[in-house]
Amino acid sequence: MERAKILVVDDESRMRKLVRDFLTREGYEVLEAADGSEAMDIFYREKDIALLILDVMMPKKDGFEVCREIREVSEVPIIIVTSKNTEMDEVICMSYGADDFIAKPYNPAILLLHIEAVFKRLAHPAEQTVLTCGCLRLNKERGTLYIGEEEVDLTKNEMKILIYLMKHQGKIVAREELISYLWDTEEFVDDNTLTVNVNRVRTKLKEYGVEDLIRTKRGIGYVMG
Repeated sequence: MERAKILVVDDESRMRKLVRDFLTREGYEVLEAADGSEAMDIFYREKDIALLILDVMMPKKDGFEVCREIREVSEVPIIIVTSKNTEMDEVICMSYGADDFIAKPYNPAILLLHIEAVFKRLAHPAEQTVLTCGCLRLNKERGTLYIGEEEVDLTKNEMKILIYLMKHQGKIVAREELISYLWDTEEFVDDNTLTVNVNRVRTKLKEYGVEDLIRTKRGIGYVMG
């Protein structure tokens, strides 16, 4: 069985060696980078990286920059490592597109649990709680939407509209399909009510500089992405 390839990015050689030795014993193939620029070079050169472990504080490019760049081209899972451990730090990490975060100092066995949890979520996409589309990052479990580092306030129905469109991004969603998902029965709402709700979502996204992400397919429905 082919071993999953993990890229460990940290400017501390001692920490890289500790993680590399531990994960190698657990059956993973480990690549190393000492800074953000080297990490990007390796990422583009190696096409089958399964996961990144990414320190925040690094020379040349910090972990947030690397995470943002990778998210522009790939959904490869990223675990960010930070020396801080506050709720705001977690929010910032997730807003940059990270799948998980862990605070230093940490036990490699705890890191392994985080890695296995990320891979488990990938193996069961129906259980995925975080949806992304461009700079949008939506957490279904928490009911939050972030555009960059800014949290966007949405009503229950606006959140449901975004969830459904993001789950089907790139595909046309029929109006009747969306109405059925929102209200369980088409008898409770008409086309005009749906239009009003979608337009409210568009207006809120526009306030954060996001335009034309939800497009209307006249006579059919909507497409996102």
